[in-house]
Amino acid sequence: MAAPPVEYTIGGVKIQFPCKAYPSQLAMMNSIVRGLNHSQHCLLESPTGSGKSLALLCSALAWQQAQYGRRKTQAVSKESEGATPCQCKLHPDFASLSDTLVPKTESFVSAPLPQTSVSPDPEKDDDFQPDRKRLRTPSSDQKSSKRKCMNRGIVFIDDDPDEEDLTQVNRRWTMESCTTHGILLSGSRVPCLLCPCSGSSADVKQKEKEAKKKVPKIFFGTRTHKQIAQIAHELKRTLYSGVPMTILSSRDHTCVHPEVQRHSNRNERCKELLESKDGKSCSYYHSVHRMRDQAVLQGVHGLNQAWDVEDLVRVGKRIRACSYYAARELMQDARIVFCPYNYLLDPLIRESMEINLAGQIVVLDEAHNIEDCARETASYTLDNNLLKMAKDELDGMVSHNIRQSEHMPLRNFCASLGNWIHESKSLMSERGFETSCKVWTGKEVVGIFHGLGITAATFGMLQKNLAAVLDKEERVGLVNGREETVTVPTISAVLISVLKSLFMVLDYLFREHSRFAEDYRVVLQESFTWTNQVEPDVPDNHGFFARPRARRRQSARVKAAVLTLNFWCLNPAVSFLDLGQSVRTIVLTSGTLSPMGSFSSELGVKFAIQLEASHVIAKSQVWVGTIGSGPQGKKLLATFQHTETFTFQDEVGGLLLNVCHAVSKGVLCFLASYKMLEKLRDRWINTGLWEKMEERKTVITEPRGGAKGDFDELLQRYYDAIQHPGERDGALLIAVCRGKVSEGLDFTDDNARAVVTIGIPFPNIKGHQVELKMKYNDQHCKSRGLLPGNRWYEIQAYRALNQALGRCIRHKNDWGALILVDDRFRNNPNKYITGLSKWVRQLVRHHDTFNGAMQSLAAFSHFQQGAEATHGSVLQSPSGFKQHPASQQSPLGLGDGPACAPLSASAKHEDRSHKNTKPPQSSTVDPIMSGMAGASVRGGELH
Repeated sequence: MAAPPVEYTIGGVKIQFPCKAYPSQLAMMNSIVRGLNHSQHCLLESPTGSGKSLALLCSALAWQQAQYGRRKTQAVSKESEGATPCQCKLHPDFASLSDTLVPKTESFVSAPLPQTSVSPDPEKDDDFQPDRKRLRTPSSDQKSSKRKCMNRGIVFIDDDPDEEDLTQVNRRWTMESCTTHGILLSGSRVPCLLCPCSGSSADVKQKEKEAKKKVPKIFFGTRTHKQIAQIAHELKRTLYSGVPMTILSSRDHTCVHPEVQRHSNRNERCKELLESKDGKSCSYYHSVHRMRDQAVLQGVHGLNQAWDVEDLVRVGKRIRACSYYAARELMQDARIVFCPYNYLLDPLIRESMEINLAGQIVVLDEAHNIEDCARETASYTLDNNLLKMAKDELDGMVSHNIRQSEHMPLRNFCASLGNWIHESKSLMSERGFETSCKVWTGKEVVGIFHGLGITAATFGMLQKNLAAVLDKEERVGLVNGREETVTVPTISAVLISVLKSLFMVLDYLFREHSRFAEDYRVVLQESFTWTNQVEPDVPDNHGFFARPRARRRQSARVKAAVLTLNFWCLNPAVSFLDLGQSVRTIVLTSGTLSPMGSFSSELGVKFAIQLEASHVIAKSQVWVGTIGSGPQGKKLLATFQHTETFTFQDEVGGLLLNVCHAVSKGVLCFLASYKMLEKLRDRWINTGLWEKMEERKTVITEPRGGAKGDFDELLQRYYDAIQHPGERDGALLIAVCRGKVSEGLDFTDDNARAVVTIGIPFPNIKGHQVELKMKYNDQHCKSRGLLPGNRWYEIQAYRALNQALGRCIRHKNDWGALILVDDRFRNNPNKYITGLSKWVRQLVRHHDTFNGAMQSLAAFSHFQQGAEATHGSVLQSPSGFKQHPASQQSPLGLGDGPACAPLSASAKHEDRSHKNTKPPQSSTVDPIMSGMAGASVRGGELH
């Protein structure tokens, strides 16, 4: 039986929580409510498995619900002050007349409706009370006579008049004088249409909509669509599951048109159908009205609780309506909007999806990569070949006299930029193997563009020209000797994408007198890549092209030069400031935000409220150890020089084989790069070590790139090997930090009983962007408060490391081992341990010898397996997982007992007592937050 919901009052907001909350959840909800109350930004770290998603959803939605209730109460109180008497000179005796008709206590505006309750007691039943006048909807006879009453100046305010009728009446009343008092049949008075205080029902509805707009929407961004599905599942468990919502996603996930689904480029095919280019139109789009309303979606189509993209797609297929555009239409009345967070950061996506974030609440979950994402959204790489294609296409538009005045400036712009790129090739110098480049600062490029005639003033004109050529236009022309309406051709989608992306970067460069120009580095780069080139057919002596059917066209590997112009933004605040200055509150949260010091300086936003919560697990549920040597006693130092040696590779292979013997079921191993993975795999195959690993477990490696379906199939193989091991003992998955496996995937229970990290995943220090970013930070660390380049470089490594370690321990009752392989952790813990997440730092144990570490690890694993065998399943955790005896020990200073188990009588009484406590002031701690050991909060009350 599910645990009953518990009500918490935090910051004056009543939060309905589906179970008894963990202390870390209370700390998180307290931080979010304070941030929303005071319009402050929040930076919140809570370990994976501590119920972070539930705390986010419940606290934000409860605050929003309280705002709606407050606005409604204010509206009622304003109306209860009494309607202003009619001041119309035509009605000097209106007040006295109305008083004789209607008692003052029965005023429609001021008299509140009585609260009633169902009771068998006749004395308390409404039917046995003295007669009271009630407001009733006009009967059919009254409705049928509405037009006659309108002609006499009588308006029924509780009956919505047809727009056409109301328009005619208003037009008539502007010409005729009012000769009859406006009187409501039920007894309430209504001012006539000539009075300044009058208003139609349409005006009332408009005011209600405006009042609702004042309550901010919640835009909930996650990193992937799969994480959105997990969040929607969590929302379904709460009492807020019926909240109007929508999920924004791409056509790849939501388009249901059979023809578009088969197309390689769904975006292009969808737009072609919408424009009816080949005579076909999208019938699904024309039926979008059947599912774009929240009430219809919940009441008719059955999505009355939190739903996922797949649920919306299923409805779209059933009623043959477009679920992609329905999701966008649903955003208008939605109170919470889910989407990947690049939809919120990227200005081009915000524009295309019509997302307005002004005054809204933005929650970004899994935000540990937000700095990189913000930099990428303000950057652009222009391929020189695409620029040439753009110029040629615009040339065609000009030569065919199609909107010449708009296309010609755009053509000249592309030509000037292309000529400058060609002339600048001579300035490039070699950098690495088969790579050459030239780097300019943003300010230098602004000066160069000024010489090309591209200034802030002319750029504004170019923007207007682009907007003009994108407008659809129809003209009358001669077609086969007849006059017909034809659509004016527009530029291709590829050219639109190139120009919009390029103009987005130029907008940042020219904005506010080139304020952000110094934050850019413009790099002209030439590299070589191998491509498949099909050999052309050669004509025979008679000029014919013939090829035997049996012989297929042969393709050859050809090395081709690639010339690109890169606009690299080195300051994530450039794009993030658009959010920070317009939204009400930003909430950044993740299980691995540590180290947290860089976010404020990098994003240019002050996070007044910061939280670094502890985990909810017991110490006995996790084994955290560092290992600095291998089975042969050789030191393991995972720097570039050491990883190239066979000694290091053999020692790591031996260590991994021993871990597979010590830990059953699923084991994850994370390496620093795909290059290291390939080298280790080749070495282990040659030495026979790979075969020994496969005898113990099914060994799977993460592929570099590849289709989504292939990756899903690989994961299913891993899960199946653990669920049905056969002669082997589970599976070993070797992956890469910052890869797909390390980001957001859920390896619960047996799917990850151990996580092994080899080395520290520092970014490639020879990477051009990394090098420029480090120099940029060194240049501005004092003037802008940025971290020094070396410190920024280290933080990138620890964020990736913490994210990989977070694949283990996915809920309160889970258990597992975290094995950090590198001698640097033991030799210099002050430098290399401080970057780990707080809950990991507290449990780290350094092992001097390899054998000692393996004995400790095996004992931990055997103990946990024995506990599972003895107590199979006694209680259910919040997510439905088995609860093991180890979880009933006191968590890390967070109290005891399962946090979401059914409440005892005393616990219920204790929670009820919190409802009556006085709401906390801004400088005090809510009573329910007392005893919250282990949760540290900066910028707030908890410490």
